[in-house]
Amino acid sequence: MPFQPEVIVVGAGLAGLVATHELAKAGLRVLVVEQENRRNLGGQAFWSLGGLFFVDSPEQRRAGIKDSLELARQDWFGSAGFDRPDDEDLWGRRWAEAYLAWAAGGKRRYLRELGHRVVPLVGWAERGAGSATGHGNSVPRFHITWGTGPGVVDAFLRPVLRAERAGLVRFAFRQRVDELLTGNGAVVGVRGAVLAPDDSDRGVKSSREVAGSFEERAAAVVVTSGGIGHNHALMRANWPVERIGPAPEHLISGVPAHVDGRMLAITERAGGRVVNRDRMWAYTEGVHNWDPVWPDHAIRILPGPSSMWFDADGRRLTGMSGVPGADSIGAMKQILATGHDYSWFVLTQSIIEKEFALSGSEQNPDLTGRDLKFAVRSRLAKGAPGPVERFKRHGEDFVVARTLPELVAAMNGIARGPKLDAADIERQIVARDRELANPFSKDAQVMAIHNARRSLTDRIARVARPHRILDPAHGPLIGVRLNILSRKTLGGLQTDLDSRVIGGDGAPVPGLYAAGEVAGFGGGGVHGYNALEGTFLGGCIFSGRAAGLAIARGR
Repeated sequence: MPFQPEVIVVGAGLAGLVATHELAKAGLRVLVVEQENRRNLGGQAFWSLGGLFFVDSPEQRRAGIKDSLELARQDWFGSAGFDRPDDEDLWGRRWAEAYLAWAAGGKRRYLRELGHRVVPLVGWAERGAGSATGHGNSVPRFHITWGTGPGVVDAFLRPVLRAERAGLVRFAFRQRVDELLTGNGAVVGVRGAVLAPDDSDRGVKSSREVAGSFEERAAAVVVTSGGIGHNHALMRANWPVERIGPAPEHLISGVPAHVDGRMLAITERAGGRVVNRDRMWAYTEGVHNWDPVWPDHAIRILPGPSSMWFDADGRRLTGMSGVPGADSIGAMKQILATGHDYSWFVLTQSIIEKEFALSGSEQNPDLTGRDLKFAVRSRLAKGAPGPVERFKRHGEDFVVARTLPELVAAMNGIARGPKLDAADIERQIVARDRELANPFSKDAQVMAIHNARRSLTDRIARVARPHRILDPAHGPLIGVRLNILSRKTLGGLQTDLDSRVIGGDGAPVPGLYAAGEVAGFGGGGVHGYNALEGTFLGGCIFSGRAAGLAIARGR
């Protein structure tokens, strides 16, 4: 039967599903246009660990963590470093204020009403650069979804599929938007290519063969197409060389090939404004996936604080930026300053067993499968978690040895740059090991380890008991080559608090909305220059919800 949509949503990722859920809940007819097949519903969020940022949550309070909106605001704004207040950061700052209030208030209730739950232990991501008013989380705030990324997606996919069965939602899969239609100064629809059928599994690179064309019209269009993470050319073109260092030559992808950034230019041609192009969130702890799904498929190591971190020349990273998991951008600067695009972890078997987690939903089958017995057994069992152990055995970035000279020789065998000097590496390791002889230290990393173990979650599940790297009782030794991993876009389409896209004249473009990563998770850059982690999925939810509610109000 003919289906005349009132709203068109471009993209069936998390932000698109959230917007569609709110629109259908209000009784509006929604057409969701998606260039991939039905298997890819939920988009990039499906592959995530499902981390969410909450402020003063029951999980935090039960763990003795004292958080507050004031502290969270200090951390967020200290990290964001908004420095374009009257222009590109104008709406990002307002989104940050609104999102923080929601994270400390209605966010948890909103998600729980949709069946969302989190695991009881709170993680401490992006621990900071060492300043109370600078970058970083002052307290643990990283809440992992019970069910990881698929659990977040399911909370919205279930009601959207019900709305589809009820006739309010229709999906147009394998339809790629190439143009936003305009008329009388407003966006009135979409036009594009029908791609050839492709029943590939989720995440697999699909065919771009064109089999036809399509055109659809509606009173409002919501762009939720994601970021630029697999478009390496666009990332390098926008790379902030002066602020961070040269763009990496060797770049691996933490997102599927369909995360191409095409809709940014398409929306810009229709009158939307793109801001903060130079802000992106690439990770320094990427490893090649030994069992890849998409081209250049990479996984991020979510490290505890104890591995020793060396640049490509074999110099230990300094300050809090040299503490794994503390300061992503600070570490990136030190790594790229060498002229090379990789670095090294040196650690022990005791550290990998306690401190290594992997970022993907597929790398955490116990949490993703919501199997409590399996989760308890796998997390408390002797040895590294199964997915981590498989990377150690099969991953091209991992080497294992009994002695340090053997380890350094193996690391040199996979180095893309200078050869490391075993004696120099040993000197630096021994110097840090001396700092562990008593509870006092001037070493920033050792102090960070002691501080981390004050957190119940970290002491139980995330931070190894302090020990000397060269103590054979904690061996064997492990070296990991770390690569630059593409992931999130921090800039994007500028939007007001109703997710309306702002035009070049500073006014909203009639009929045009944007949400999720394509909008910098809100306002064209709600994170500023740095992210606090657990904030990306939440930004998709908050901005997608805002778009749906605003359109429903103005129907």
